[in-house]
This record gives sequence, structure tokens and C-alpha cells, in this order.
Amino acid sequence: MKYFNRSVWSWAWYDWANSAFATTVMAGFFPIFFKNYWSAGTAVTESTWYLGVANSCAGIIVVLLAPMLGAIADRGGAQKKFLGLFAVLGTTMTAALYFVAQGQWGLAAACYIGATLGFLGGNIFYDALLVSVARPQEREMVSSLGFALGYLGGGLLFALNVLMTLQPAWFGLTDAAQAVRLSFISVAVWWLLFSLPLFLWVGERHAAPPVAVLTAVRQGLGQLAATMRSLRHYRQVMLFLVAYWLYIDGVDTIVLMAVDYGLSLGFQASDLITALLITQFVGFPAALLFGRLGSRLGARTGIYLALLVYIAVTLIAYGIHELRQFYLLAVMIGLVQGGVQALSRAFYSRLIPQDKAAEFFGFYNMMGKFAVVLGPLLMGWAARASGDPRSGILVIIVLFIAGGLLLFRVREPAAMRSHTAG
Repeated sequence: MKYFNRSVWSWAWYDWANSAFATTVMAGFFPIFFKNYWSAGTAVTESTWYLGVANSCAGIIVVLLAPMLGAIADRGGAQKKFLGLFAVLGTTMTAALYFVAQGQWGLAAACYIGATLGFLGGNIFYDALLVSVARPQEREMVSSLGFALGYLGGGLLFALNVLMTLQPAWFGLTDAAQAVRLSFISVAVWWLLFSLPLFLWVGERHAAPPVAVLTAVRQGLGQLAATMRSLRHYRQVMLFLVAYWLYIDGVDTIVLMAVDYGLSLGFQASDLITALLITQFVGFPAALLFGRLGSRLGARTGIYLALLVYIAVTLIAYGIHELRQFYLLAVMIGLVQGGVQALSRAFYSRLIPQDKAAEFFGFYNMMGKFAVVLGPLLMGWAARASGDPRSGILVIIVLFIAGGLLLFRVREPAAMRSHTAG
């Protein structure tokens, strides 16, 4: 706790703020409400396609813009300004969902794309500010604090929103639909309110004096082009990014598979919401524990431990038959999901040039958005080749092993090695 000064807490509260969107909107209510309310009367396959297109559009925009925006922010000393811009976009579009009428799936999808872009785009600059708020030896704990608060904050608001839908009369609401619509307003207010400490008390480390916006754009694009040409000189960074892409693809595929797999086994929507809440609240202390583990044994060791747990999750999922096993998966995922994300972010922050943090975190977030590409393809291929859908689950283990092997080849900076040894 010695690392947790006002600047660190203020930075970490942004994770508490925007995780409400990830939990209540992305993972919780939007997919269900989109299908049952905004796409009412539309074929199930059509609504699924629309939702997939909306997610893909937001992801593609972030993939295309992330490194460029990061480079511009680095040159202009504008990480907080860009973060604020994306946060306003995300909160505004989230609140706008309240006003979308039943059957207006196109407008709902457009608002969702804007909100998701605000969420994903803001994370580029939020991650990059880790370099400003924490020294290298502090980053495992500080990064983990952010994820821990994200799990707790997202879980608390989601629990309240779920209660609103189950008991709308307690809150003076007419029905569950009104409760869901009001939950979008609550997420926007929550996100905006708890973002304020970051903008008030987090300083931004500048390698050079900030410049005017147009100058920053010109210099940033030039810097990005130079970085793209010289990526071969950042071999360790590139090696880590490929390793991260492989194992985080497995992580994301497992998370998505758990929901779909639970539905295929006949579990109710309430079972899935319960499992999601379990993951959130287990994730809070587990992320802090992984931060301490990473500080003592090294981020790489913590990542390996998380990958071993995910391999066990895959094996259990292969033979799952009962609801209690599904809840066990939720607990296990909650134990390691925040940890593997937090330690990966901390590990990466030491490999990159400190004066190009936002630009390089743009690449990092770009690789994260490319995740869940290999996993589903491997699952489909294995299931088709074997004739057994359960066999498709096991092949995800390949991603964890391949990512782990590549991570082993990443050479840590000397300062990082000495800290781990200490």
C-alpha cells in the first residue's frame, strides 16, 4: 500500500468508473436488450448479425486509429485531453441509449458503437498514464489496483442495476424495460463522476514540452511512421505483443465461450448473470493478490500462473454438466482474469520507450482488439474435424502454451531483472 498515493488512487478510479460500461452494458444488458427490445420482431439470426457488426465496427475503428492517436498524444503532451475526449464520447452515447425507442435497432447500434469507441479509445491513454503515476518497481501493484477497483466498481453498479430489473417497483419504476433503460443513464453518470479524480490530480509526464494541436498531429504522424519503419529495433516489444496476442486470445475466447456454452447447456439467463457477478467480486481481491505476487516474484511468473489456471478452466469446461461446475468456472476466471491483464500491462510498460508510452500502448490495445480471432477458428476446426463440439474447447490450450513459450523468450530490461531478483 506504500505505492498508493493520491495520484495512484486518482488514476485507478478511472478503472472503477469505466468498468461499469464493460459490465452493465457490454457484458450484461445491451446484448439481451438489443435482441429482445430494440430488435423486437426481427429474426434472431438477423439481430445477432447486427450486434456482431456493431462490435466489429467499434473494434476496427480503434485498431485503425490507436497507434496514430497515441503518437499524437505523446508529441502534444495530451494523453489526459484525449482520454477526456473519449470519456465524454462514451458517456454521452451510453446515456443516449435511454432515449432509443423499441424497434430502433439501427439507432441503438449506432449509439453502442460510439459508446464502445469511447470506452476502448480512452483505455489507450489511461493505460499509457501508468508510466506517469508509477515507477517501474511499482507498476505490478498499481496496475493491479486499477483492475481490482474496476472489478469492484463494475460489480457494485451491475448488482444495483440487476436489482432494479428484478424489483422495479422498489425504485418507482414501471417495469424491467424501464429499469434497463435507466441503467444506461446510471452507467454514464457513474463513468463521468468517478473519472474526475484522474483529471484533477494525475500529472502527465512529458519527454518534451507540449506543442500546439496541429503541430502535435504533424509530429505525431511523423513519429508513428518512423516507429513503424524501425519496429525491427524493438524486437522484445514485438515478441511480447505476439505472445500477448496469443494468450489473451485464449483468455477472451474462454470468457466468451463460458457464456455461450452455458446457454447451450440449458442454463437460464439468471444463472449467467449470477456467474458474471461472481467473477466480478472474486476478481477484486484476486487482482490485488496478483499485483503483490508480481511485485515479489515478477510479472512473468504471475502471468504463467494465470495461464496454468486458464488451462485448468479449459479442461473443466470440457467435462461440465452441472450448474455448480459453471459457477466454479466463474470463480476460477475471476481469480486470474484481472491478474493476467494487470501484469501484462505492467510488464509491457517496462519494455517500451517511456517517451512514446501512448503510441506503444496504442499498439498494445490494437493487438488486444485483434484477439478472439484464432480461438474461435481453432474451436470450429477442431469441432468439425472430430465431430464433437466439446473437443473444440480443448484446442484453446494451444494458444496458452504458444503464448507462454513466446513470453519465455522476451528479455527483460536489466532494471526489471534486478527488481524481480530483489
